[in-house]
Amino acid sequence: MQTKKQSTKSEVEGGLMARWGASLADWSERWFPDAYVFAAIAVVIICVAALLAGRTPSQISVDFGKSFWGLVPFTMQMAFVVISGYIVAVSKPVKRLVRYLALFPQTPKVAVTYVAFMAMVASLLSWGFSLIFAGILTREVSKRVKGIDYRAMGAAAYLGLGSVWALGLSSSAALLMATKGSIPPALYKISGTIPLQETLFTWQNLVMIVVLIVLSCWICYVSCPSAERAKTAEMAGIRYAEDTDDEVGTPQTPGEYLEYSPILTIPIVLLGLGYLYHVFSTQGGLAALDLNVYNFMFLILGMLLHWTPKAFLKAAAKSVPMVGSVLLQFPLYAGIFGVLMGSGLTDVLAHFFVSISTHDTLPVIVGIYSAVLGLFLPSGGGKWIVEAPYMLEAANQLHVNLGWIVQVYNAAEALPNFINPFWMLPLLGLTGAKARDLAGYSILQLMFHTPAVLIMLYLLAKTLPYIPPIMQ
Repeated sequence: MQTKKQSTKSEVEGGLMARWGASLADWSERWFPDAYVFAAIAVVIICVAALLAGRTPSQISVDFGKSFWGLVPFTMQMAFVVISGYIVAVSKPVKRLVRYLALFPQTPKVAVTYVAFMAMVASLLSWGFSLIFAGILTREVSKRVKGIDYRAMGAAAYLGLGSVWALGLSSSAALLMATKGSIPPALYKISGTIPLQETLFTWQNLVMIVVLIVLSCWICYVSCPSAERAKTAEMAGIRYAEDTDDEVGTPQTPGEYLEYSPILTIPIVLLGLGYLYHVFSTQGGLAALDLNVYNFMFLILGMLLHWTPKAFLKAAAKSVPMVGSVLLQFPLYAGIFGVLMGSGLTDVLAHFFVSISTHDTLPVIVGIYSAVLGLFLPSGGGKWIVEAPYMLEAANQLHVNLGWIVQVYNAAEALPNFINPFWMLPLLGLTGAKARDLAGYSILQLMFHTPAVLIMLYLLAKTLPYIPPIMQ
């Protein structure tokens, strides 16, 4: 009898939590503007702060305009993270792999937990790949396992973006700091380059990845409703039909023959593989892996998996609309960076963080600040450009490991993604769900992730020594 009462109480609490999450999502969808508007608001706030710091309107305009195009290489690199990840995820071999992987889960709880695990593992390779891969996996698993709550499943598929993606190979902040040509000169003077051996490839980062994956899977398993209580995709009017969009047709004219043939794909792929072999053999695995090499690998893999130019270009065309916000927002972040540096606000903010922090508490304070700011500036790479100058300067002054500050930012940056619909859009398009459908279970994850992340940031920071900036 006691067990039954506890079970009923747990189900009621779960229902209340889901309703609370749905209410928050409804409110945010009604009142939160587009992410671009948040970036524009940030421009206004920084410019007002620069005026108060003594900068003239003319000087602010020059600072903004001179830096506006300063992140063009980085902007294109981030756009290609999305494009290349999408191209690989929708290729026929990957779709066949997904259909095979979808055969394993047999019950709703296991299916939701399984999708969550696969989404998080995929996000360690590429967050752009993870969203599409998990969306396709969700569709295939939902066809085979009956009684799955589509809200719990959608939130599970989104977990890669809300938990560990920034701790993996597509971490924009870590790859940026390892790529000298992408670091703005003013920031480079503060930090130098920070190799991946000091950010992604540390045992401390591995600990965070393992803990967060285990925690996320556990939450998915215990919170997933039973088949009797589930709201399925069919109940929501969502139907997952068989994907018939793989076919690219056949050439209709002699001029189209090369588009449908691998004759041109093969030499390009061989050239790419030759270059990658040269880079990794001469520079070593970790030293060679920067944003350019990372995107190059995914594009070459995409060409190989699609096999013909027609299939490759068809996938690329579908991915391009997903990068529009990146192309428009990142110049604004570059302008903000210019105003911050020109007005001296970076020194003011660095002094502020030093004044309220100690060597031990700076990682936690940076983590909280980054997570809160991420609610209003949902852009991992662009926001890092804004935060990095004063965060890393504060770390230098307090002798906190610079690589760990990058990872503090990465771990905290993922937290607001749980409730920010900006990054959900590609997944929502594949699953047919709405942002508010995912919010209840995402907020449940957030409640557990936030203290876990902050505790790990504090404890693991104690294991890392301060390393002065490396100037190359």
